[in-house]
Amino acid sequence: MITPISIDIMSLNISSIIPMSIAIFGALMILCIDLFRKHNNKHFYVVLTTLFLLVDLVAVLSYPGGNRGFFNVMYVDGISLLAQAMIVIFSGLFIYLSLTKERFHEYRYPEYFALFLFMTAGFQFMATSDNLILIFVGLETASMSLYTMIAMHNRDKATEAAIKYFTMGAVAAGFYTFGAMILYYVTGSVSFGEISAYLASTNFDHYPIILLGIVFLIGAIGFKLSLVPFHTWAPDVYEGSSAAMAGYIAIVPKIAILVVALRFFGIFIQANDPLVEGILYMMAVVTMTIPNLIALVQTDVKRMLAFSSISHAGFVLVAIMLGTTQAIQSLFLYWILFAFVVLGAFAMLWIHRTKEAPSFYGFSSDYQFDKFTGLVKIAPVSAFIIAILMFALAGVPPFSVFWGKMYLLSATINSGEIFLAVVMVINSAIAAFYYLKLIVYMFLKTRDDKLVVEYKDTVNTIVLKVIIGISVVLSISAIFWIDVLMQVISRAVRLSGY
Repeated sequence: MITPISIDIMSLNISSIIPMSIAIFGALMILCIDLFRKHNNKHFYVVLTTLFLLVDLVAVLSYPGGNRGFFNVMYVDGISLLAQAMIVIFSGLFIYLSLTKERFHEYRYPEYFALFLFMTAGFQFMATSDNLILIFVGLETASMSLYTMIAMHNRDKATEAAIKYFTMGAVAAGFYTFGAMILYYVTGSVSFGEISAYLASTNFDHYPIILLGIVFLIGAIGFKLSLVPFHTWAPDVYEGSSAAMAGYIAIVPKIAILVVALRFFGIFIQANDPLVEGILYMMAVVTMTIPNLIALVQTDVKRMLAFSSISHAGFVLVAIMLGTTQAIQSLFLYWILFAFVVLGAFAMLWIHRTKEAPSFYGFSSDYQFDKFTGLVKIAPVSAFIIAILMFALAGVPPFSVFWGKMYLLSATINSGEIFLAVVMVINSAIAAFYYLKLIVYMFLKTRDDKLVVEYKDTVNTIVLKVIIGISVVLSISAIFWIDVLMQVISRAVRLSGY
């Protein structure tokens, strides 16, 4: 006689999957609406997407349940709730960049907005699990949606970028599965908590095999965080994507993978594994330095920002490697401050992009540095806004990113890593050069060919102005609200047991 399986519904903690279920339901609703009512205005889908993201955010902020849920594959702690809130808020802000006056190709399709919600749900699953299988499901759900959305931009470079991203992403997925398989073979589990307990109880027996699995997973995580030497996809993908999508890629996917990296690497950092700590140390130094040097010689602003975002990923890797409470708090503070500035920077690039080919004005790309020459005379408000955002990215006081770097430097010095702190300061100085380079083009250079670029008000809508205004105001006024933000982050980190 077969004994029936009894499942206690209360023990499943269904509330742990409600936030991402709302995003998935919203995506399915958009697809169903399109079946029965064709040719809806994109404004309708933007509002609908925002509505579901808002409900998603409310579900995250009002989460009542315990840490575990849904057959123990969900792990909802303070950090996961903070990460989910960041993912949903920044997704909501970036989706509004689609409200342009010009009819760009991708926004004609309701599928774009459905994929956006599927992608958001995938990132939420990654941030709310310590199970290697569910993390992989969330990772691939988000990645497949992202590849498709990049290709929908319908330019040659966009198609090329999507293919490169897909190909490299497939390699990273292979690395991830091999690493997960090896760890499962050794420990008999795919849960971070059980893997950690097994390794501690066996004193890291079969360490060479374990290290092989770790190396594979470092490759997968390094790809998603665009860490050197797994960063090669980033500049081409940023350049091929629309400016709005490039800004999104720079921020939101990395929030989810940062949580995964924090939990996975934390197993070995807490065990004082010298090899893993050495690998992360080396990757952090190289990731901060090499992209910074490459960014110095870029002639395209978007590619420069791509290399810049890689370097910033190196800064937060330092916090993961340190593993202290102060370092983890600094990680989230740094990324939130950085995210708001990047939102404004890519929004400004977005409003200076037109549907005409770059060659229409004689440029080799949409965002060539020379395109911004003398911008202060043509569009002074835009020039001053971009200048403020570049100062903020450079970490010039009192702008927002400066405070993130100060907190992170303080955590690094307090951990006794003086060499790392020196490397961070040197790289901050190097970065200031290429950020200020754009300001020089806008304010101090004039055109020899007398070409006047027309910046038509075709993309600049009220919503975009509000988003840019939020970014600029928060970048300037960080000193007044950073303590409140730090209190929220500290509470979330403490709830997670750090």
